Amino acid sequence: MAIYSMTGYGKGVAEKDGLKITVELKSVNHRFLDLNIKLPKTFAFAEDALRKILQAKVERGHVDVYVNFEDGRKDKFKVAVDYDLAEQYILIAKELKEKYGVDNNLGTSEIIRIPDVVSQVADENDEDTLLSLIKESAIMAADNLNAMRSVEGKSLVDDLLNKIKGISDVLPQIQALAPIAVEEYRDKLRDRVEDYLKETPIDEVKLINEIAFYSDKVCTDEEITRLYTHIAHFQSIVEAGGAIGKKLDFIVQEMNRETNTIGSKCNYAQITERVVYLKSEIEKIREQVQNLV
Repeated sequence: MAIYSMTGYGKGVAEKDGLKITVELKSVNHRFLDLNIKLPKTFAFAEDALRKILQAKVERGHVDVYVNFEDGRKDKFKVAVDYDLAEQYILIAKELKEKYGVDNNLGTSEIIRIPDVVSQVADENDEDTLLSLIKESAIMAADNLNAMRSVEGKSLVDDLLNKIKGISDVLPQIQALAPIAVEEYRDKLRDRVEDYLKETPIDEVKLINEIAFYSDKVCTDEEITRLYTHIAHFQSIVEAGGAIGKKLDFIVQEMNRETNTIGSKCNYAQITERVVYLKSEIEKIREQVQNLV
């Protein structure tokens, strides 16, 4: 299954009989699917259908939806007459003439200039045509958006897997350095004890116990084993594809937790240096994962 980024742009255009609808989609990352639809007021009838199409086509992300309408027809409108309103004006004109004796000069040309007596109305068939064009252009825009998000998603995944490999390569180094850290601690501890006790013999049993306690305290085998498990899980989720962003985000949090534990256990400089690298790479992964659907 394809893996999608949440960032992208898509455009769709549909035309028929001089009518042209353009739908543009711009998306950025968001925890859920958040549609911000901007329609001309006269297109309110199409919002629900447009929303359903995009909900079926787009997974997650904040999506700004722009709908543009162009009417290239010669006869854009039909003329409608409000005969009841015209009749009221005619009757009023007669009453005024009879009551005040003034001339009744209300002719046809004057009547059609009265507001709302004559008005332009859209063709009754326009709504069906426009709705069909909006659906067509919205599907095209969503497909183009997903195509772009798929390309970016693949690029993100390739980079993520490279970073995961880098993390995996560092873990054996930490494992190899752990015994060296214990040896150095043993040597330093012995030197300090000898310096303190001077001529007094060292209690080897206590010294060994102290070294064993330290070795157990700084042991990171469990954390590294869990990190290997998280890495394998991360890779398997990526291989499965689909909507993986939330799953990977959880795994990255767990990886960060284990890395922090390793850092808190070991104050050995060479291990600390690698822990800093791990934390830096995990943070980069976290930022990128949050842009995946």
